[in-house]
Amino acid sequence: MKILLTKEQIAERVKLLAAELNADYEGRELLVIGILNGSFIFMADLIRELNIDLKVEFMGVSSYMDGVENSGKLLITKDIHLSLNVADVLVVEDIIDSGVTAARLVEMLKSRNPRSIKVCALLNKQSRRVNSFSADYIGFEIEDEFVVGYGLDCAGRFRQLPYIGVVQM
Repeated sequence: MKILLTKEQIAERVKLLAAELNADYEGRELLVIGILNGSFIFMADLIRELNIDLKVEFMGVSSYMDGVENSGKLLITKDIHLSLNVADVLVVEDIIDSGVTAARLVEMLKSRNPRSIKVCALLNKQSRRVNSFSADYIGFEIEDEFVVGYGLDCAGRFRQLPYIGVVQM
């Protein structure tokens, strides 16, 4: 497996993202929503670097009903329990690929009347985008390669890797 991003590169970028979030949300309470399963390691490291008031929730979402092709529909497999009414919301994603799932998720969450909603993604594959969706905070821009590690998986494997690697097909 080729290492794309080392543990050290990821840690440094997470600190920079957290500094940006600390500045943007200073004096406000933030509701951080991690999208399962891939974001859990990134989100844990990110929130440990934040020095603002926050609450944490998790959601499970999918647009891949058959596991391969994006259906264009959003399936909520685990919903949040807190009200979003007048909350500042930060959705934490592992990777933004086509942008379909992220765009539909943001649209759905906006219907719950948050004060604000922004998306922070560790990885962004702009070359795969099929819509105009753009995350507000991006860790790394990457090429169209299949990546694993640091929470991202291949058939449930490799999430525990401390780095992000490219799967050699």
